[in-house]
Order: sequence, then C-alpha cells, then structure tokens
Amino acid sequence: MSPYKLSSRGAAGQAALGCVLGAVGGCVLGATEGPADEALAEMMSGALLKPVSEGARAVGPLGLGTLLGACALTCSMTSVVTGVILAAALASILLAASPRPGGAPCRGSTGVWVAAGLAGAFGASACGATLGVVIQTVTRHSGVVGLIWALSLFTALKPALQLFLKLAWAHAEDSCYSQRTGGLAWERERREREERREGEERREREERRERVTVEIEQRIITLERGKGLEEGADREAQHREREEERERRARLEEDSGETSLQDAISNMVVKYVDFLAFSGIPMTVTAVVSAGFGVLGFGDYSFVFVVLLALVLLASFVLLRPSQASLSIGSNLTSRGLRKEASLWRLAGCMGMYASFTIAVLTVHAGQEVASDANRKRAAGMAMSREDVSARMNHAASLQALGAVVFTARLCQLALGAMVGGDLARQGAGKGRVVMGAVGAAGLLLVLVAASGPVLGQGSRVGALLGAVGAAGVAAGALAAGGHTWASAMGTVGGAMVGVVAVGKWHFVNIGLQLPLVYIFAMTKLF
Repeated sequence: MSPYKLSSRGAAGQAALGCVLGAVGGCVLGATEGPADEALAEMMSGALLKPVSEGARAVGPLGLGTLLGACALTCSMTSVVTGVILAAALASILLAASPRPGGAPCRGSTGVWVAAGLAGAFGASACGATLGVVIQTVTRHSGVVGLIWALSLFTALKPALQLFLKLAWAHAEDSCYSQRTGGLAWERERREREERREGEERREREERRERVTVEIEQRIITLERGKGLEEGADREAQHREREEERERRARLEEDSGETSLQDAISNMVVKYVDFLAFSGIPMTVTAVVSAGFGVLGFGDYSFVFVVLLALVLLASFVLLRPSQASLSIGSNLTSRGLRKEASLWRLAGCMGMYASFTIAVLTVHAGQEVASDANRKRAAGMAMSREDVSARMNHAASLQALGAVVFTARLCQLALGAMVGGDLARQGAGKGRVVMGAVGAAGLLLVLVAASGPVLGQGSRVGALLGAVGAAGVAAGALAAGGHTWASAMGTVGGAMVGVVAVGKWHFVNIGLQLPLVYIFAMTKLF
C-alpha cells in the first residue's frame, strides 16, 4: 500500500475519533444548559428577586452589577480550587499508600485517577452549593449590603487560609512520606534523589564521551588493520554498552518517578492555593468601591462610572505590567520565578474584574432602556409616575444582573475546568480517558442535582451545577489540547458543535462564546 493511502487513512481515522470524542464532550456541555436555565428562571421568579431589586435601589445598578458579579465569580473560582485540592490530596494519598511489587508507586493505576477525579468533581459541586446557600441566606436576611461585608470578610481571610493550607499540605506530605521511607523526611529524601540523579547524568555524559573516544580509536585501528573480526567485536561491544545504558536509564526513571509525580502535585496545589488567595482581590475592591458610592447616595451619578472605569484600568496596569513582583508568602524564589508563579491569579483577577465591570454595564443599560421607554410613553401622552418608572428600572436591572451573573459564572467555571483538562492532556494522561472520565462525572452530578432539586434551594442548586459545568470544561479542555493534527482538531470541533447543538438549546451566542474560551484556556500554559 502506498504511503499516501496510509496517511489518508490515518488522517480519516484521527478525524473520526476526534469527531466522536468531540460529540460526547459537546453533548455533556449542552446538557448543562437546561438545568442552569431552569435554576435561573426559579431565581428570577422566586423570593430571591425581591432583595435583589431592593439592592438595586440601595447601591445603584452599577454597584449591584459589580457586587453580584464579584460574588458569583468568587464562588466559581473557590469551587474550582476546592475540587483541584481535594483531587490532588486524594491522588497523593492513594499513590503513597499503593506500592507496586517492586516498591515503585502505582502511577498508572486507573482506580487512583478515577477516585481523584470524582473527588474533585464532587468537591467542586459541594463547595459551590455551600457558597450558594451562604449568598442566598445573606441576601435574604441582610440584603445586598450584607454581601459587601461577607465578600470583604471572605477576601480578607483568604491570605490567612492560603498560609494555613500550605502549612497543612507540607506537614501532611512530610508525615506521609517520612512514615513510608522509614523515618526519613520527604524533603531530605527528595534532595538526595535529585543529587543522585544529577550524579548519574554527569556519569552518563562522561561515559558517553569516553565511548565516543574509544569508538573513534577502534575504527581507526580497524581501518588500518582491515580486520573484520575486530569490527564484529566492536559492534557487539557497542550493543552491550547500549543495553547497559538503557537499563541504567530505566532504573533512574523508576527511582525518580515517585518524586517527579509528587513534586508536580505539590506544585499544582501551591499554585492553585495562591490563585484562591489573591485572584479575588481586584474584583472585590472594584465591587466595594462601586457599591460604596451607591450606599452613600451617589449610585445614579455618572461620575461613578468614570471612577470605576479608571479603577479597572489602573488595577489592570498594576497587575499585568512586566516589572511587577508577585505577592507570595514564605517564598524565596527569584523575581522572575515569582512573576511566573503569579501569572494565573493575576490573569484570573483581571478577567474577573473586567467581567464584573461588564455585568455592571449591562445592569445599568437594562435600567436605561426602561427609562427611555418611559420617556417615549410620556411623550405620547401616557401618564407614568416617577415611583413606577423607578420600580420598573430596578426590576429590569435585577433581572439583567441575575442573568448575566449566572452566565458569567458558568463561563468562568468552564474556562477554569478547560485549563485543568488541557494540562492533564498535555501531561500525557490520555485525551480519551480524560474526556470519558470527565463526561461520566458531569453526567453523574447532573443526575444528582436533578434528583435533589426539591431539597436544594435556588442558590445552592446553581452552585451545585458549577461542579457539573467544571467537569464538562475538563472534558472540553482535554479535547482542545489533545488534538495534535489538523484532522483531529477539525473533527473535534465539528463533533463538539454537533453535540452542543443537538443536546443544548440552540443558543448560538453561548456556543460562540464558550468554544473559543475553552480553546484559549485549554491551550494557555499558565504554569
């Protein structure tokens, strides 16, 4: 068979496989739209709408949009970090407690990664449901103004939570591996293994140079003497040396496999804990400033919009300028390393701040549309009181704020899940396994949320759905990052679009926003 036919059949097979996996991921992504729309409809028609409408009068539409946006994005980011930390902790425990017969960890055990994935999905869903209950309870009892204090308190406590989580993780890791290695501390063992690995690499380089020198000398002697027997002995010696080198490399990889995997898990936990601690600061400051103007009675003034826009631009410049050193507790890395470590929370913080600002603009626009409609009716001779127009403006602003908040939280959860899935696919976890595992977790969460719908409240139901959306994002991110050829990538995109449209609600605007966002976050290497 010709090489052209082989390559054509290979491209067709890759496109077909990508189309099937894309359709599966797209179906579960579309399946999350219906429950989210139902939960949003309940929020817009339930008892939660009244305190939100009163909040529009108390803090102004601009403050309401930024405050609700900051709360929703904080809930989404916190649930993702909770899921990642739980998955990493369970994977680390199972890897340390499940040795293979030779003493090496069971790195390839499917059960370990299935358990870790389920723990992460259910942890994210439980955290989202808990925060949804808290937001709903605070809004009903203390109004939107109570959200200002709750969000500010939570943001202020997160750096202390970051320090506690880092210390707890380091202590648990050291205790686990000191017990496993017979009293040796994990950090000391890691340094010894790194030194041993560096010594092996130096020895290999020296031996390679010596072999090259010997080979050159033997070839010169062989050419001079013209003896075929020596050439055969030379080839046999080279073959024996290559086998020895291969065995030495295998022993070295087996010895350093556990260290590399545990270091990767620890590094991921540290980065996501930093992300939890600092990513919410920019949007919280923006929300507190805008809502503060509304509490003081300046919520309807135009200069508040100018102040808010200037604050967003200034914060973006401070966070994203290249010379800025990152905020990190207890780290003695270089300035360049600090900037690289802080790239995730800085980017997420700026995006959350801009998303909150966009929600605020949409909230103001909804109220202005009602005011413009009232002016046209007055010009046509219809009598409308100022109180009636103000109530209708607050109602329209509340509806727009709730709709934009739920949609933005879903996009944030989808993007962060895609980042996790893309990183897993690039680390060699297997695109098909990651996609099918994430799809299974998302489907199971959707079934559980639907079954417990009468028990869950409005806010907790929306928060619980974030776990399913995050799992769908993991599947979509693995699809986006796992396509290594054009045929596979085109098949994946086509299958994903078919799956989303077939199972979803034909929201082409949502699809046009979701798929590019998934690809951007899945292909971005923030670590």
